[in-house]
Amino acid sequence: MRYSDCQEHKLRGSFYFPIEFHHVDGSHPRYQMPFHWHMDYELLRVVSGVFTLSLDAETLRLHAGEVVLIPDGVLHGGMPADCVYECIDFDLTAFLQNSAVGTRQLDDILNHRVTLQNFFPAGSAEAELIHRLFDTLGHPAVGVEFLTQGLIFELLGLLLQNQRYTQADTRTVRGNQRICRLKNALRLIREQYGDPLTLEQLSAAAEMSPKYFCRFFAALTGRTPIDYLNYYRVECACTQLLYSDESVTEIALTCGFNDLSYFVKTFKRYKGVTPKQFRRGEILCGSKTCCDS
Repeated sequence: MRYSDCQEHKLRGSFYFPIEFHHVDGSHPRYQMPFHWHMDYELLRVVSGVFTLSLDAETLRLHAGEVVLIPDGVLHGGMPADCVYECIDFDLTAFLQNSAVGTRQLDDILNHRVTLQNFFPAGSAEAELIHRLFDTLGHPAVGVEFLTQGLIFELLGLLLQNQRYTQADTRTVRGNQRICRLKNALRLIREQYGDPLTLEQLSAAAEMSPKYFCRFFAALTGRTPIDYLNYYRVECACTQLLYSDESVTEIALTCGFNDLSYFVKTFKRYKGVTPKQFRRGEILCGSKTCCDS
């Protein structure tokens, strides 16, 4: 069973209200954000601490109060540092499909003829509006559906009014082509992380030489391909440890580790605790280990 499948085709929220809110702190099983992409839009705000976010070939170091808008199809992943952050995932097309307002502008956005600004500093008009959206979804009350849709429309209007967008150019298209090739390697990791995977297989999926692939992969992710593969396997193991009754050995095998001692060593290198400690609810908080129970 795959516990950490790609989120590309996941239905957000419900059919009539396609949006999800997530509050993430150090106790969350997916505290770190593996590189992924999906066909939804995503808003991310930092509540406290620092979050280092990679968007395609761009790296942002985010602090409390700052907000990022991640369009559909954009490769992204992040590393929180003593951080609490929140995410909103929503199907923009579903929210707008029955609207006749601003048809041309919406079509340009949905078809990527324009690129919306992705970063909004704390205190900006856009950030303040997005904070209202987070607060609305974080503390839902009667009428939340109307308020949410109204805030999304208001945000789009504000972005267009303040010209927080750029026209797509040839350079952007070329960059997207390289990102798409990297996505092929990430898709292979997601779909076959439980099987033996080699650098040659990953670079072939990206249609690059192993040497160039390593350099390109590290430039975008901050990790070597094999380091990222092990990191992703550990993230998948975390979910299984919390939400299944399988033994540590069974989970190690499912996640691509044929040697239990190597799995434990690798897990501790990434998480600071052993798999059994993690399953008991122990997490690493700064330099000390905390236990929920």
